[in-house]
Amino acid sequence: MNYSRCSGILLHPTSLPGWNGIGDFGVGAFRFVDFLHEAKQTRWQVLPLGPTGFGDSPYASFSSFAGNPLLISLDRLVESGNLKPEEIEACKVDDPCRIDFGAVIGWKMPLLKRAAERFLKNAVDSNRGLFESFCGRQASWLDDYALFMSVKEHFDEWAKHYGFAAPMWCNCWDRDIADRKPAAISKWKSKCSREILVRKVWQFWFFEQWLALKQYANERSIRIVGDLPIFVSLDSVDVWSSPQSFLLNDDGSPIFVAGVPPDYFSETGQRWGNPLYDWRQMEADGFEWWIRRIRGAFELFDLVRVDHFRGFEACWTIPANEPTAKNGEWVPTPGKKLFEKIRDTLGEMPLIAEDLGLITPEVEQLRDAFGFPGMRVLQFAFDTREDQSRIYLPHNFISNCVVYTGTHDNDTICGWFANASEGERQAVAKYLGHSVNDVAGDFIRLALSSIAETAIIPMQDILGFGSESRMNTPSTTEKNWVWRMPHDYADGDVAEKLAGLTSLFDRNRRP
Repeated sequence: MNYSRCSGILLHPTSLPGWNGIGDFGVGAFRFVDFLHEAKQTRWQVLPLGPTGFGDSPYASFSSFAGNPLLISLDRLVESGNLKPEEIEACKVDDPCRIDFGAVIGWKMPLLKRAAERFLKNAVDSNRGLFESFCGRQASWLDDYALFMSVKEHFDEWAKHYGFAAPMWCNCWDRDIADRKPAAISKWKSKCSREILVRKVWQFWFFEQWLALKQYANERSIRIVGDLPIFVSLDSVDVWSSPQSFLLNDDGSPIFVAGVPPDYFSETGQRWGNPLYDWRQMEADGFEWWIRRIRGAFELFDLVRVDHFRGFEACWTIPANEPTAKNGEWVPTPGKKLFEKIRDTLGEMPLIAEDLGLITPEVEQLRDAFGFPGMRVLQFAFDTREDQSRIYLPHNFISNCVVYTGTHDNDTICGWFANASEGERQAVAKYLGHSVNDVAGDFIRLALSSIAETAIIPMQDILGFGSESRMNTPSTTEKNWVWRMPHDYADGDVAEKLAGLTSLFDRNRRP
């Protein structure tokens, strides 16, 4: 796709500073948009915004369509009269720059429930009308989501009481509701009617607050880049409500799971555990689920990065009973037919293809057939173990790509360089043409000066932070997704310096 030269920052909203233990869509988010505007940035990239599941990962969501209630601003609920100021004393956390998800959930969710109950009891006709209109427009996913989460809460409590490990809908729910028997659906809708309404109110607030923030950004010529994981979690409403679209056993457990094969970084590969799609079934119904998913993504974002793009050409398919990813195989997928159908239905798609890892000519052909820009990650350019590293050097870029200093899965530039081999350090100095004293600044300059039409810099690199600020370490489940910015991130000349570089390299043209 043809974009003018531009640049932006990668920062998930949970990393925004604030008083309640986790970033949200409140004042801090609007101040960050102002910071982007002052720094002459025109892109804000976020991670998936769905309700998080295992490991608090935004890539392990209970729904591909719903939003994370933890991102709802309580301050906004006070402004609307759904909470009282005295009800929201600051969440007590030990470190304002780390998220304690357990503490935040235990503190915030009861407040959100109280606010939703008050809304349902006292909402004026205009607000109630907006809520009912929202529920009607989003009914295709909202009804199932609210029911799923309400039933899940019941059985998770049961499983916790009896010491049941890893409860999921397919292994601990009563069989009739797991199988979506009509009588069971009716019974649980009646039994959980109030909880269902509360969860719908949360989604109403999430969309209302996020779209107001997005509008504020768009009015300042900042476009939001979202993130779309190719796979969904087994423990999700997506799989429970559409089991025919996945390769499952009769009990709902997966026959095959997703991952990637062994490589330089892992002798056994990565076994992600996501259920694989039944692509034949999806193609037979005109990819209806994918069309709804893509349409939903573009209600929330201006552009969308598609995670693990190579999976649309072929998926590494692992038998579910295999403990590692070693004994899998590449199975072709109908990506070309899928994107043709989406384009015919929705028009041109401003998608970014996450084409990192083992990329074959067939994957490149699929990407280029639709004009999707790929990704270039500068950290990979100096990896002495990686055969394809040279394509990540700026002089080898093509213009139709998005350059990153690093992604949410990488260490920060400072952290990476501190732990780099001597050969990698020498390669960096040789490429830069000088000794390295400010590696984050040097890499930002490389990204912005490159021919890539879009440059995205993680906020941790803008601030020059080290490994303690890393967002995620793949193949681990602890201490991820917890980083938050300090309150004083915009102090000094951070925005002024970034604005100067952005102007210098002609990335400050506002649409």
